[in-house]
Amino acid sequence: MRGYFAEAQWEANRGYSRFAYEPLWASKFRILEAESMIWRGMYDSALSLLQNPNEWTSREQDIKALALQSIALTRSQRLTDANTKLSMAEQLCSNMTLLTCGEVFRARGIFSFESGDLSNARGSFLKSLSFARTHSDKPLEGSALQNLGWVSLQKENFDEAVDWINAGSRIALNLRDENLTQLALGNLGWAYFKLGDLDRALELTLDAGNRAEKLGNDRQQITWHTTAANIYEAKHDWPRARDSYRRALTLAKQLNNRGYVVNALEDLAHTSIDAGDLDTAQDCIRQLEATIDQARDRLDALDVVFAEGRVAAAQHQPAEAEKRFKIVDKDPASQTSMRMGAEHALAQLYESSGDFPAANRMYQTALTTFGSAREQLKNEDSKLPFLTNATSIYDDYIQFLISQNRSDEALQIADQSRAQTLAQGLGISSLARTRVFRPNEVARRSGATLLFYWLGQKQSYLWAITPAKTSFYTLPSKRDIAQSIKSYRKALLGLGDPAQNANSDGLALYRLLIEPAASMILPNANVVVLTDGELSQLNFETLIVPPPHPHYWIEDATVTSAPSLQMLASAHSAGVSERKLLLIGDAISPGPDYPNLPMASAEMQQIQRQIGASNALLYARERATPTSYLGANPQQFAYIHFVAHGVASRTDPLDSAIILSRSSSAEDSFKLHARDIIQHPIHADLVTISACYGSGARSFAGEGSIGLAWAFLRAGAHNVIGALWEVSDESAPHLMGNLYGGLEHGLPPSAALRQAKLALLHSKNEFRKPFYWAPLQIYTGL
Repeated sequence: MRGYFAEAQWEANRGYSRFAYEPLWASKFRILEAESMIWRGMYDSALSLLQNPNEWTSREQDIKALALQSIALTRSQRLTDANTKLSMAEQLCSNMTLLTCGEVFRARGIFSFESGDLSNARGSFLKSLSFARTHSDKPLEGSALQNLGWVSLQKENFDEAVDWINAGSRIALNLRDENLTQLALGNLGWAYFKLGDLDRALELTLDAGNRAEKLGNDRQQITWHTTAANIYEAKHDWPRARDSYRRALTLAKQLNNRGYVVNALEDLAHTSIDAGDLDTAQDCIRQLEATIDQARDRLDALDVVFAEGRVAAAQHQPAEAEKRFKIVDKDPASQTSMRMGAEHALAQLYESSGDFPAANRMYQTALTTFGSAREQLKNEDSKLPFLTNATSIYDDYIQFLISQNRSDEALQIADQSRAQTLAQGLGISSLARTRVFRPNEVARRSGATLLFYWLGQKQSYLWAITPAKTSFYTLPSKRDIAQSIKSYRKALLGLGDPAQNANSDGLALYRLLIEPAASMILPNANVVVLTDGELSQLNFETLIVPPPHPHYWIEDATVTSAPSLQMLASAHSAGVSERKLLLIGDAISPGPDYPNLPMASAEMQQIQRQIGASNALLYARERATPTSYLGANPQQFAYIHFVAHGVASRTDPLDSAIILSRSSSAEDSFKLHARDIIQHPIHADLVTISACYGSGARSFAGEGSIGLAWAFLRAGAHNVIGALWEVSDESAPHLMGNLYGGLEHGLPPSAALRQAKLALLHSKNEFRKPFYWAPLQIYTGL
């Protein structure tokens, strides 16, 4: 089967009717029809078809039928009967090796999983995987890999889960198995959701749901409706969340599946509490209390306790709410996410009750729980988006501290969220735990005014920091600011001149983000912006200073970007003394997605003229390969410059890459990946990535843009120039020639880049527009 279960069920039924008097074929069609029903979640109907053992014409069919019966019984929570059928199938397989015995291992894994025994489930799925590989049973192998991934997800081993699921997905694609494909997409969606990458998770989940609907797989539709609702809820999109949960509940009731009904009721209860609909929430809780078994369904029972606590808190019954939250927090059966939720809820409860010391302790406890879970992630790439799971705790804690007039502590907590994420995610030592937090000293060392931003769901904040003082300002919510950023980016990319047209978004963003702290910024001062979320995709130089003389902010300040105060405090102070340049670009196109850059050669010649041919090592055309960079001893160069395409990965930032010429016949031999860049130490004063999306296209919560720019900073560069959008091939030679001219005259990289941009801005041609000079942004501070 390729996964079209409704169609398969219909055809099998027709085949059974046609061959009713030929026992061998009739039995095959009967089993196929029952199997299709089980995949669709029609367990009672499938059991009715399989109830007569006299229909089966071979030992292999006996085993197959018993395995299917056990799965249907397991899914229906009739675990005792399921175990009896499984034991019979295992007995039949004990003295022989038939292909269907691999399915018995799978059935045992499903039984153990539904019984809550994840260790035995994993063992059984590993046995089914080994059996499948020994007997070249690719469908069973793909199924085993997906099941192993799902077990890893339940154990919160997210890195391992993604590996299993991706391996199963490759088999599904090779087999053109639509069902395994939708299963892989949906499981990956759940993994990315738990890792905090909400956009990617929603994309995968909706795709899986659409495929499941086309296949007639009602059971999986319930799962993907539920996952989509979880994601909408995380995005605070309550209407869509409730709609998705109701769809899942409707399908669950149609299938008369107790487990799915329980899950849907739990989810609908929580989202109803979030929406303030306590009547619906309490109705769901009553249905749950009548359905679940307190001893057997421990996690479900704890979820009901948590929901009851949330209702009690909403009804201003603090003692009852506290009692229930503590039950969830202290129960050994609670998952990490449940403990974090209970601790967060307790912190909010104490805060609303006026017990501020207790609230402070509980916020810290919740963040410690999160930190412990995050430390267990082995894969660096997964650590980056995982912060999203604690963003609401950080946000509420910061708001709590500010409400207590403790804005300096709030700044430290906000910076901690970034410093720890970058330190752990990019493999840096734990700077956040070992360095004293002195933001004014960081401003003094940097010779700049520091503008630190936090985007919150209810309110956002700005700290302006100079060597002498720190000032604090309240800003609008994240949603309001993000909408202006999105609109203004569209204007910048539209080849217009927003300052000339007094663009309302450019003016509004200046008034929101800069004007509150304007008195702390001297004319032509150095300013370091430490951005958050969507702000990392905004070039602050393009903000428009209001009338009477509207102009871009770049004319008033030299602006650089940094990831965190802790990282800026640990910035390198010395680089390579000899001013040598490694220049790589004008690559031979590796394919139609990355065409040749007509002006790349001209840009490289401009740079060489400024630096001098004797001080430059040049790799162009067929020599411009990743191998050339890695083998050039890059740590000896003061300047490293790439003139090439770039690609930023949305799901894996360290998979971002600079596109060069092929160095071998290997598929990706033309990509210089961020993960490889990190592994080769450098000491460059400046790395320039004159490429599309050189700074990374994905903005994770708290860290800003993670990609090629931060990879070079992690490798040891003092400053990195990367692009927020595609760099114009026409203007780049002028911009880069002026940049290196400024460097040769002794300007620091930030001042040299600003001077080069101003030269274009003050020109009389098209290059004066931000589209041409604004994509490049300078980063510092790792």
